[in-house]
Amino acid sequence: MSEPRRRIPRTDRLLADPRLAGAADRLGRDLVKAAVTRAQDRARAGEIAPEEVAGAAVAELPPAAVSLTPVINATGVIVHTNLGRAPLSAAAVDALTAAAGNCDVEFDLASGTRSRKRGQGAIDALLAAVPGAEAAGAVNNNAAALVLAATALARDSEIVISRGELIEIGDRFRLPDLLESTGARLREVGTTNRTTAADYSAAITDRTAFILKVHPSNYRIEGFTAQASVRELAALGVPVVHDIGSGLLAPHPLLPDEPDAATSLRDGARLVTASGDKLLGGPQAGLLLGEAALVARLLRHPLARALRVDKLTLAALEATLTGPPAPVARALAVTPETLLSRAERIVAALAARSVPARAVRADGAVGGGGAPGVTLPGAAVAVAEALAGPLRTGDPSVTGRIEKGELLLDLRSVDPADDDCLVSAVLGVSA
Repeated sequence: MSEPRRRIPRTDRLLADPRLAGAADRLGRDLVKAAVTRAQDRARAGEIAPEEVAGAAVAELPPAAVSLTPVINATGVIVHTNLGRAPLSAAAVDALTAAAGNCDVEFDLASGTRSRKRGQGAIDALLAAVPGAEAAGAVNNNAAALVLAATALARDSEIVISRGELIEIGDRFRLPDLLESTGARLREVGTTNRTTAADYSAAITDRTAFILKVHPSNYRIEGFTAQASVRELAALGVPVVHDIGSGLLAPHPLLPDEPDAATSLRDGARLVTASGDKLLGGPQAGLLLGEAALVARLLRHPLARALRVDKLTLAALEATLTGPPAPVARALAVTPETLLSRAERIVAALAARSVPARAVRADGAVGGGGAPGVTLPGAAVAVAEALAGPLRTGDPSVTGRIEKGELLLDLRSVDPADDDCLVSAVLGVSA
């Protein structure tokens, strides 16, 4: 009983194994040593032979020194908040790598002095995407953009807002709590389902800092409803700040009811805030677009320093705007026929290995609070519901959705380059 245990390699010998030594350089010695210890413990418990310890330690090492696990998103929800929202484009990933080391984020290479044009490339790209904006800026998310606007413009003053737009989003995040934390007072007008321009007008006083219009994003109210347009509100004579939420910069033919920055500014909004990691398809960021004096006032506020984005976000944001269409844009544009053809090819590959599957029509969704109620016709691969758990915990990890006793792997949200990986994953858990 004791002889096999005596053959378990010592830690120092294992760490000298070229595979583990190379991994230590890449991942860090502590992470690799922990994997070695676990493999030794398995050998002591008789789960593996002493000769297998080094291989077992290598096998459990992650590809990167991070606890986050890459996931193939087969839910059909393009912008899935729980899965990290927008997947970045290859151009944005390359930009992250380029900016990861030392770079001229605040340095003028020509003069050798500090530059005052931090993030100018991303700002110029935003202005090119939304020509109606006089100025632009970026903070770390859309909530930060609203906090900055309320703090800089409405501290100890009033923000007029419709009761139908006092929203709550995921994880019990409530907009009124956020705004009131800045020292601003909310002047609520109208009712949950009906608010008119006259309601706003009656609430305007000399204490009004601005009118805030908020896109409900993750729900919609139907029936006996009314809401004032940006154009109507702009005519009331006080600044209008429009939180469009999902980050659509220009009108999209598939999303006719989704507010966009270009239209909002054209209709008279003086400031538009939006997310960078939703319909824009970029990194997490809060976008500020609007009048030059207003944007400058926000970006000069002391709070802006605490909310500013880093070099990696600036790089990924610029590449998203100037590079080829991001995965979110491609997923929106793909046709149902193309998705069905992909599903049929995947089903054929699975059938060749005797794995039951069928191609089915399925409706995807935008997600991330964008385009509530809009369905995106597409296709999915239906497999046994029992595969859901093994696929989620497999390598690669795949997550789909359960419908009517089947697991649907909806291809609307799957990059075509991952189709072969999807097949391999299903085959791996069906053996």
